[in-house]
Amino acid sequence: MTEMSIENELLWFSETFNRIKDNVKLAIVGQDEIVEGTLVALAANGHVLLEGYPGLGKTLLVRSLASSIDLQFSRIQFTSDMMPADVSGTTILTEARTFEFRKGPVFTQVLLADEINRATPKTQSALLEAMQERTVSVGGHKHILPDPFLVLATQNPIEQEGTYPLPEAQMDRFFFKLLVTFPSQETLKKIVTQTTGSHEAVLKPVSTAKDVLRMRDLVRSVPIADHVLDYGLEMVAGTHPESPSAPDSVKKFGRYGSSPRGAQSLVLAAKVYALLAGRPHVSKEDLKKAVKPSLRHRMLLNFDAEVEGVTTDQLLDSVIQGVERRDQDPIKV
Repeated sequence: MTEMSIENELLWFSETFNRIKDNVKLAIVGQDEIVEGTLVALAANGHVLLEGYPGLGKTLLVRSLASSIDLQFSRIQFTSDMMPADVSGTTILTEARTFEFRKGPVFTQVLLADEINRATPKTQSALLEAMQERTVSVGGHKHILPDPFLVLATQNPIEQEGTYPLPEAQMDRFFFKLLVTFPSQETLKKIVTQTTGSHEAVLKPVSTAKDVLRMRDLVRSVPIADHVLDYGLEMVAGTHPESPSAPDSVKKFGRYGSSPRGAQSLVLAAKVYALLAGRPHVSKEDLKKAVKPSLRHRMLLNFDAEVEGVTTDQLLDSVIQGVERRDQDPIKV
């Protein structure tokens, strides 16, 4: 591409991204980082896990996103008695004595898997193939899901009663894990004012599925220099307690580190942040911005960490600091 066409593509990406974000924010108050993180994952063709206590607007966020891009939307309210067929669909015998496949709610473009950790692991695993392969296998037949296909799952913290921890294999399928925190008093005032008045925000589409597909192609086309890629991979390696580059805190409190899929998510997210900054290449700052949402759910902590209240975000802070020190003075460190 010519220099002018590159600038035009960068401008189009940023304008489209921000137009969707601003539209979603008409219905969502005070969750700017969550809205942006969800859109970053969408642009990178990834799924999102939203964790937070009930009533913080997670479900409204997903509905608002689907409305803003004019995508098909389905919701699954997970419960402990759900079966895998309730997610993927089932084959039934019709009156004409023929078998017919009835599609489940997973056949959509934006799927809200609400309170996914209230379902049993068997039902949770029904999403695995759909999230990774974008297909569903039922009765020996493969069924292709629509494109784009985005899973936005919500879960309440594990310490709440009646929840089941997500299997590690499924956690790894999520591109980002975003933490939805309780709003400040000022933000809470805006939320209550907006949601208890006579005016209710009605969102209209400001983008299309074609825009999403074009954004994905642009993200993939962003180059990353070898030394910048090495910088990111060193952060991934630092999440493994057995790695020589791991900080002392990871060696003490970490059980397992990130998978290679975490490195892929880190780089793709950094490419999105580069485009949003108007740059046609990835910087180290882009990688640092993407570390926590990309890797926090891919680290497992040991018992000592649980006892002392250590979080994966705290360990990732140590990882980033260690990589920065070595990058600034590789000989001394």
